[in-house]
Amino acid sequence: MIKIDIQKELIGSNGTMKLDVDFRIKSGDFVALTGLSGSGKTTLLRILAGLEQSDSFISVEGECWQDNKKFLPPQKREIGFVFQDYALFSNMNVLENLLFVKNDLKLANHLLEITELSKLAKRSVNSLSGGQKQRVSLCRALMNKPKLLLMDEPLSALDPSMRTKLQDEILILHREFKTTTIMVSHDPSEIYRLSNRVLVLENGKLIKDGTAKKVLLKTSGSAKFSFEGELLDIIKVDVIYIAIIAIGQQLVEVVLSEDETKELQIGSKIRVSTKAFSPTISI
Repeated sequence: MIKIDIQKELIGSNGTMKLDVDFRIKSGDFVALTGLSGSGKTTLLRILAGLEQSDSFISVEGECWQDNKKFLPPQKREIGFVFQDYALFSNMNVLENLLFVKNDLKLANHLLEITELSKLAKRSVNSLSGGQKQRVSLCRALMNKPKLLLMDEPLSALDPSMRTKLQDEILILHREFKTTTIMVSHDPSEIYRLSNRVLVLENGKLIKDGTAKKVLLKTSGSAKFSFEGELLDIIKVDVIYIAIIAIGQQLVEVVLSEDETKELQIGSKIRVSTKAFSPTISI
């Protein structure tokens, strides 16, 4: 069990904000942390890692990492941290990056095998692709078998196909090592695939807590379905208007009436929905 009670004053784009969260995580859980940019997600991870000071109580499996009298430094917290920018040692090859954390060749080779990096063990990390670098970063984070694995949007810079591949590998590693994990993500599909619990942060406060389906699903039953997107453009074609909307990685067109266009503004977030729930699914 991990007990987390964090309080810290933050200065954001809208002025002062207080990060104030109090929650518990069961050992072995995979928790997705999501919310708007600037809500305090990355700061929360950095506080858990001991990289930022705060007025907090953090206890991991009965060991106090931080309270009003104690502050355990990062190197003693038994954490693994996977950053967006990989943070690898450029002067070392792949295997050396792992062994720098812990001199356990058997474990290093096992992690490289799971993530299909064995043939690249002697390669300089500078010669790797983004996806390969992120796999090395993930393996390195698991080398000391951490009590808590923290990941800050680890796959955000990768293309969709590579993200899906690494999601599969993250799942394999999580099931084998059973490491309690907190991952910051904005990707609903990623959150759904990987996590068994979702926390939504808004202005420094936890506003939702539950399964991905409970927290992220916007509709229920067969009444309707809907998607959130960004309105990119409105084009008039003869007597009709067509809205160009970005939903995830795709663009869609929706026919509008003239009256509907008057209420819309280019660049705004909108919801596309239908009450006739009879979608066609194809590949």
